[in-house]
Amino acid sequence: MQKWRFINSGNNGGPENMATDEALLQSFDLDSSQPVLRFYGWSPPALSLGCFQNVDDILDLQCCRAAGVPVVRRITGGGIIFHADELTYSMVCAPHQIPATKSIKDSFRVLTGFLFQFYSNLGLNAAYALDSGANGEKFGERTPFCFAGKETFDILINGRKIGGNAQRRMKQVIFQHGSIPLIGRLEDAIQFLRLRPSGLEKRVTCLSDEGIAPDSEFLKARLKDAFRRNLNAVLVDDPLTCAEQELAARLKNEKYLNENWNMHGEGG
Repeated sequence: MQKWRFINSGNNGGPENMATDEALLQSFDLDSSQPVLRFYGWSPPALSLGCFQNVDDILDLQCCRAAGVPVVRRITGGGIIFHADELTYSMVCAPHQIPATKSIKDSFRVLTGFLFQFYSNLGLNAAYALDSGANGEKFGERTPFCFAGKETFDILINGRKIGGNAQRRMKQVIFQHGSIPLIGRLEDAIQFLRLRPSGLEKRVTCLSDEGIAPDSEFLKARLKDAFRRNLNAVLVDDPLTCAEQELAARLKNEKYLNENWNMHGEGG
């Protein structure tokens, strides 16, 4: 059984959340660090851009400012996400600390397996998009809004996409994070987009729409249990070290509160 550090960060602002994720990634030593699983939430709500997105093409920034919704840029790709009532996870690990995989895409399947088990344990009809059986379904199509597109290992509940997950490698270290929406905030999200996709309410879902009460503490416990079982892991409570806290604070101030990074992807 593999020991993992478990960090429960609670609810924080967007810049702090993204800075903490990156600090854990930068601090990870491929040979000596234990793998890390972190849970966190977002307060106040925020929008996160994919690493390579052009904000001017996607967001109505005047609307964002008027609503007081901050915009941050992730270190992972994909489309924009509105983070509000959700449970978010991140993990950092070395390839040898997880079951053997044949490719990066295969590692993504392995590292989303605990989510698949989590949803199934809640009694939900979960399936990967690849296995959903939709004839002619297009995967990997680039969309500005994360939940408007589907990847092969996106998780569907009764045919509708729930949450989003993304992975990045840095010096062979695996970083992955993802969202589990507790309450549907689709209408809140699309008001900030320049081009507002239609019909999304039939293509996405959240736990409350599937009849699961949005009890975050109960769901965290179930998510931890699914992670333990799926990856044969032992989770050990282990808060951020002083060095990780200092690096996160520096990244927050110098990068994730910096408009050059958040708006233009510069200085990262």
